Amino acid sequence: MSKIFSKERVNGGRQIELDIAKCLAIIFMIFLHCYMSGLGSNISLPLQRVVSQLLGRPFAAPVFMFAMGVGMVYSRNQEPKYLIIRGIKMMLLGVVVNVGEWILPHFLAGKLLGDWDMVPIAGGLLLFCVDILAFAGMAMILTGILRKLKLASWHMVIVAIVLSVIGTLLRFHNFGSEVWNLITGYFIGSLRDNGTSFTSFPLFNWFIFPAVGMLFGEWYIKCSNKKKLLCLWPLGLGISLAYFIIPWAAKDGFICSGDVHYYYYMTTLDVVFCLLCIYGVIGLCYFVSLILPKAVKGFISKTSSNINAIYVIQWFLIPITYILIVYFNRNVKFSNLLFIIIAIIEIVVCTAIAAVYKYFVKKGKKNNVKN
Repeated sequence: MSKIFSKERVNGGRQIELDIAKCLAIIFMIFLHCYMSGLGSNISLPLQRVVSQLLGRPFAAPVFMFAMGVGMVYSRNQEPKYLIIRGIKMMLLGVVVNVGEWILPHFLAGKLLGDWDMVPIAGGLLLFCVDILAFAGMAMILTGILRKLKLASWHMVIVAIVLSVIGTLLRFHNFGSEVWNLITGYFIGSLRDNGTSFTSFPLFNWFIFPAVGMLFGEWYIKCSNKKKLLCLWPLGLGISLAYFIIPWAAKDGFICSGDVHYYYYMTTLDVVFCLLCIYGVIGLCYFVSLILPKAVKGFISKTSSNINAIYVIQWFLIPITYILIVYFNRNVKFSNLLFIIIAIIEIVVCTAIAAVYKYFVKKGKKNNVKN
């Protein structure tokens, strides 16, 4: 252990392998959301499974949330009050995302296509559904509270394991009320009468990713030999991929099966294999980073710093893109190639818009300082 870790912090600043992992996660998310928004309605089963049941699931949100936990350790401000306030802001941003994901497309599809059922909004309740930003906000608030109680990171992991087990035992419960299913959905994976839900990332099932990320980050920031720490990445990827892919033969019941709720409300066992996958992804990204040109690394780091903006933008852009395409061509068939082309265009446009937004935000701050 002494050959891998130092007693002091030797590994501060941005970590390019984590930046690469986050960029890959947002790319996979955009592909998934293109599929979910209707752009992948006619793609082949193999591509559908790769996008919506593999890359868009364990290789996306779990990596994203784990990296957030690591980022909390590397952050300059780790005060409980700061985390709680930031968490509240993140939850409010989640509501903004719901406007782009549900509310705006609902009215746009109704007005342009005359199809008010294309994007159902459950009487407006989906404005408050739990997307990944809402979960991230809750995770930050809980982390701030636990730090206020002077709990160490390994204590938080224990809390997260307990919550994960509770979430596993209580998932798929129907509380018999739309409002109660919405409220409880912030914490556990409840289901409505029609088999749908108001939540994608309940706190109890998902808090373990940022919690383990924080514990990992405390060790990683002292890591003096990343090659040795991450050398078993092929094993992590291999074992986790087998766990994700082999059950494809089954109809449902597994994290990467047809029913996405088994992923959203993943069990504690699922989490273990997702963590193995995350280790493999970080290791792969680290060894890839060793051969990347400096300019490419710089671009990836800047893009990674804009991840939240990219995430918000893509949820406004993707549904509108689909509705407008259908509006101009009702008989359009989204082939594999067309789906991939559109997804890549969405990635490029979202990244560009986020970069421009970040530029003007920085420029505005500089002007305020001068004044």
